[in-house]
Amino acid sequence: MARIHPNAVVHPGAQLADDVEIGPFSVVGEHVSIAAGSRVGPHCVIDGHTTIGRNNVFHGSAQIGCAPQDKKYQGEPTKLVMGDGNSVYHFVTISTGTSQDEGLTSLGDDNWIMAYVHIAHDCRIGSHTILANNATLAGHVHLGDWVFLGGFTTIHQFCKIGTHAMTAFTAAVTQDVPPYVTAAGNRAAPAGINSEGLRRRGYTAEQITEIKRAYKLLYRQGLSLEEACAEIVARASARPELQAFVDFFPTATRGLIR
Repeated sequence: MARIHPNAVVHPGAQLADDVEIGPFSVVGEHVSIAAGSRVGPHCVIDGHTTIGRNNVFHGSAQIGCAPQDKKYQGEPTKLVMGDGNSVYHFVTISTGTSQDEGLTSLGDDNWIMAYVHIAHDCRIGSHTILANNATLAGHVHLGDWVFLGGFTTIHQFCKIGTHAMTAFTAAVTQDVPPYVTAAGNRAAPAGINSEGLRRRGYTAEQITEIKRAYKLLYRQGLSLEEACAEIVARASARPELQAFVDFFPTATRGLIR
């Protein structure tokens, strides 16, 4: 049997693996499924049609699977799905999806979600991301793998942040951020590439230099967006690290930060 504190409230319909821990004064709803190795700290609420993978940790007072903050939501059985190995800290809020999108909010694996972060309805979070304290994602935001959001970052609805990109402290993002790019300011503008993050993840000096060249094509050589994208696509056939740009460009719907 799962290890449930006597002061916790767990609906009998919830599906908990045998070694799941539920802390004092936490509440787990009827349609929740939590896989092996996961721990829920005190004063958490996990509700909605929420599926949680293995080895996730929820620290105190997290609100997971809460109803979307969307006036069009009418109680539809939309979902939240989380992968494995995520760390979710104090007072984080993550909403389920809405029927206006695909009805799903999702997170991958090994994400680090720090205190007071809000992930709104229909967001799609990749794997290995870090969302620093008070980062706020509006509805329908997509984050690629290895994204880092600085503290108090705010992201407008429907924006996409490419793999390995990062935002600076208090960045206000209103357009799509390409892979590898650092966004800073209000409103967020390009401020170089995430070189240190790439080095930590094993990118070679040559690969980082090639990514910097692509950045200069986008932002420093006076090319139109179409011209810069075409040149990066042409270079990607010989430089695999640029494929992330090629994959991202067709998905951008709010225009790239420029």
